[in-house]
Amino acid sequence: MRVGWLAGWRGCICRAGHARRALPVRAIATCGLALVILTSQALRVPRATNAAAPPIRRDASQGAAGHFLSAGVPWHFRFPQDHAAHFRFASEWWYFTGHVRAVDGRRFGYELTFFRLGLRPGDGRPGRGLSLWRGNELYPAHFALTDEAGRVFVHYERFAREALGAGYASSKVLDVRSEGWTLTGPSPFRLHASVDGKAIDFALVSEKGPAVHGHDGISKKGPCATCASHYYSMTRLRTRGALTYGGARFAVDGISWMDHEFGSDELQANQVGWDWFSIQLDDRREIMLYLLRQRDGSVTPESSGSLIDAAGRVTYLPRAAFFVEATGSWRSPHTGGVYPSGWRVRVPRARVDVVLAPVLLDQELANTVGGVSYWEGAVDARDGVSGRALGVGYVELTGYAGAVTL
Repeated sequence: MRVGWLAGWRGCICRAGHARRALPVRAIATCGLALVILTSQALRVPRATNAAAPPIRRDASQGAAGHFLSAGVPWHFRFPQDHAAHFRFASEWWYFTGHVRAVDGRRFGYELTFFRLGLRPGDGRPGRGLSLWRGNELYPAHFALTDEAGRVFVHYERFAREALGAGYASSKVLDVRSEGWTLTGPSPFRLHASVDGKAIDFALVSEKGPAVHGHDGISKKGPCATCASHYYSMTRLRTRGALTYGGARFAVDGISWMDHEFGSDELQANQVGWDWFSIQLDDRREIMLYLLRQRDGSVTPESSGSLIDAAGRVTYLPRAAFFVEATGSWRSPHTGGVYPSGWRVRVPRARVDVVLAPVLLDQELANTVGGVSYWEGAVDARDGVSGRALGVGYVELTGYAGAVTL
């Protein structure tokens, strides 16, 4: 689940819509990029609507009548078109995580995520004769590496406006860019990010078709009509390429996961964070689960997941179909936040009983520009009874080092 990211600088986001220059994240630290929930309130633009939305044209790129579209209505995915950007929705992200191994056996985890944020519904790209400084879209991006042998975790950020082409996404084909970091695809997906002597250049080939989550293309995030996103995953991506780290360039191969999600008004004010899990089992099954946490400590009933079998068939998992129990905790030395650390995950109908263990305790993206922190890390999966290795995964935890604020 990628329900938003991108606010914490809600005042700055409005000013960014009228800024006259596009600068990298280091130059706009006073505004900040924080990883928090994106809502139409945070943007101060009209809320999403589905009451009078016109039929969706597959080649249309902008919203109607001053509103972003709601993801609370059915969406019939069409590929490869739906790998591209959807500008009629307020927010969107392409999220990749993976586990790769060098020839010498050294293991790395990685994350590379591109976000797209629309500032004003219906305001398209500048046409002929208009200033190239103008831009209606923001393109933050996050890049992280976990060095398992060295017990080191590093993370970086980019922030680009559409102006002058610093940030870009196509609604026709998969082509997303943020200050020199790029994503193209899908045959294969290609990822590139480079900063501070760390880099990835990967080609990812899907071994399964897209796994669409929820019902009728709607992934519910709460009881309200617009509390939803359109959400699918590429759950088994064979990954090969080069990873640069510690002054060396490694040829690597491994397995990756991709989430693509878009919507306009996903979460509610009483939701303070979420726990999200992706698990890739050695028997070629995959599991996605998300638990949205509320201020009173309860879990949002609409939290759900998906089980993808070896042939790529998707089974929807309602909240009652799975169980997640934290087996320990970890206190961040950076923020003081206390995160669950280690989990037992059970899906009885699929005879899944696995224990997830972080490959490194400290995989916190601490004090990002804007001040919000979260944990996003590589985990190993083992049999809950025998301890036998069963696969790998990634876990994302938000709201533990300060509540996520709408």
